[in-house]
Amino acid sequence: MSDNGRKFRFKVTVIGDGRVGKTSLIKRFTQGSFKKDYVKTIGAQFSVYDEIIKGDKIRLLFWDIAGQDTFHFLRPNFFKNSRAAIIVYSLEDNKFGKESFDHIINPWYKDITKFCGDVPIVVFGNKVDLVDKDKINDSKIQELIESNNFLGHYITSAETGEGVIEAFNAIIETLYSKFKSMSAEL
Repeated sequence: MSDNGRKFRFKVTVIGDGRVGKTSLIKRFTQGSFKKDYVKTIGAQFSVYDEIIKGDKIRLLFWDIAGQDTFHFLRPNFFKNSRAAIIVYSLEDNKFGKESFDHIINPWYKDITKFCGDVPIVVFGNKVDLVDKDKINDSKIQELIESNNFLGHYITSAETGEGVIEAFNAIIETLYSKFKSMSAEL
């Protein structure tokens, strides 16, 4: 790191229905690994990821918040001080996948804006390895992204790693650009 390098620390909340792959996506990105066995997140867990951009040290704290309704009462505390959010849904062509897509706005987007204000939000459509990629209907998600001013939508697979680095880097680059320019003004 250069002598004039700055340090940035960003909390990123990762939310979505239970079993959409939030924990697996974070592990794929931060550790490069994937475990097939499902382990339900209890409350929340966090992972740390460090990166250097142009001599500046970036530390990301990914808060993986349980998607089950039984943990709803904990969410306000876990959202606190988030600089960005990732909403994950499943691309699976079944009831679970459809419901996880339907929940992007309510409760997830509503919770983020209620507890975090106007922060950058990226949507991950996960589990592309379980569907025919050519049959994914992008028009519905694109309309949702545009009408809610989300940062973007990424097709991902925690199992194969498809789209994961690109998706997480979108958040990192957005936060770095935003806060680097803010610190330059000080």
